[in-house]
Amino acid sequence: MRDEKPPPAAAAAAPAPPRVTHRARIVRPQPQNPVFKRCGTLVERRGQSRGPPPDRAGAGGVAAPARPSGGEGAGMVLGGGMAAAAVGGDDAVVMQLGGAEGEETVVTVNCPDQTGLGCDLCRTILEFGLRITRAADVSTDGHWCFVVFWVVPRSSSIKVRWASLKNRLMSMCPSSYSIPFFYRDVSQPEPGPLQFYLLKLMSPDRKGLLHDVTHILSDLELIIHRVKVSTTPDGRVVDLFFITDGMELLHRKERQEETCSALTATLGPSISCEVVPAEGFQQGFSSLPPEIAEELFRAELADTDSEVCSSPLSAELRKVRTTATVNFDNSLSPAHTLVQIVCADQKGLIYDILRTMKDCNIQIFYGRFRSDKKGSASKGSSGCREVDLFVKQVDGKKVTDPAKQDALRSRLRSETLHPLRVMVVGRGPDTELLVANPVEASGKGRPRVFYDATLALKALGICIFSVRTASFVCSISGLVFHSIGSSSFAPFQAEIGRQAASERHWEVYRFLLDDSKEFPLASSLANRNCVVDRARKTLMGCYN
Repeated sequence: MRDEKPPPAAAAAAPAPPRVTHRARIVRPQPQNPVFKRCGTLVERRGQSRGPPPDRAGAGGVAAPARPSGGEGAGMVLGGGMAAAAVGGDDAVVMQLGGAEGEETVVTVNCPDQTGLGCDLCRTILEFGLRITRAADVSTDGHWCFVVFWVVPRSSSIKVRWASLKNRLMSMCPSSYSIPFFYRDVSQPEPGPLQFYLLKLMSPDRKGLLHDVTHILSDLELIIHRVKVSTTPDGRVVDLFFITDGMELLHRKERQEETCSALTATLGPSISCEVVPAEGFQQGFSSLPPEIAEELFRAELADTDSEVCSSPLSAELRKVRTTATVNFDNSLSPAHTLVQIVCADQKGLIYDILRTMKDCNIQIFYGRFRSDKKGSASKGSSGCREVDLFVKQVDGKKVTDPAKQDALRSRLRSETLHPLRVMVVGRGPDTELLVANPVEASGKGRPRVFYDATLALKALGICIFSVRTASFVCSISGLVFHSIGSSSFAPFQAEIGRQAASERHWEVYRFLLDDSKEFPLASSLANRNCVVDRARKTLMGCYN
């Protein structure tokens, strides 16, 4: 912790975007906002000003955006207090809460910069079930960054712990702005980094149970890294969740009791629940047959119509979705390359773009993300995103090599058109849903994939595979259950593992599906395509 405040030049104004020289495509920002007094000029593709939001006092002397419109009492500010005292009187993160359901919350981050910070911030926002409607001001001079996000919950059923989100974002800010998620009692032991825990849950089986449990864990900020699900002959389910705690408090008895109480309150008193440390836990590896892996991880789309997020689509939007454009311009700035992206809007798009830049060692110095249609992620309304990014390579040079441009363009198009892979395949006489997403170079997977996949299955009324009787005794981490009967018993019906393919690592989710008379899968190609379509649309944010 430092006693001194950041230098006035850093704290009083956001870093300026790169200076551009092409007069035909330049507009100047609105001068009334002190944040942008040093901004120079901005790029405008369509001749309409993208000036900053109206002036408003914010964290650390930095002007923050005006709050979303709302009635009296709207726009409560999260900032100051104990967190402010911990960082020398200025908050690195200020949140202006929306005054009513559906109104945007404005998140302002003003702190020292570090490589991949924007990606990490977006990943956490996505993890909390929020949608970034726009990111109007993303700027850095390489030492200090200023970022403004407008966010809304993706669904009214999502309970956002705003204070916890603020603390999580604060913890990502480097230097003196790194503070604990909560101000812990010094008498309590400090948890080690990435401490894994095993949540053991036994419950009567029913449709949608797995998603309901996942929903509760997500609301509690418990992050699922692996899950093993089995059913017993008496109709009970054994769920084993390997989790970490976003709040880093699961080592406390109170936090464990909170978790079990939340599960009991929703699922009923007939369940049994226990949280214990997962000693020696290691991320599992998935082993798919070569022909299935080749189909799942291929870079290009086989059927563009089946990959879209909404149906029906306008001809113009269909063209945008299937032909996302990525252009490079080195004429507008003497020191930076401008990357212009136009693509369909979808869940996690900003995270996907920043993750790609981070993994490709591309540094972003200024950026703007805008949608051409309000509420573009809502059902039946896709819209598109327009993104302008001023970037440099990690060596400080512009991206001028045509081969490097082609490689980055191909990677960005793949991530904007095809960020997640979804397949339904046969597993002997049974049917399996596969969902795969790329893992960051840092080893982190994509948030809420398991949540969305189980939500899609629940919406279709599909159960995770009901166990056929088998002669078998299974013991997992102290839980023992017995089953008798045929040889087709499958002890795990939902798994998360990792697999290397296409020179990358992937997180693979596997669900063994129940083939019911009401919704047959093995004998119906149409129903299997329906599962793929619903899962993909849910993952892309069409239903949540």
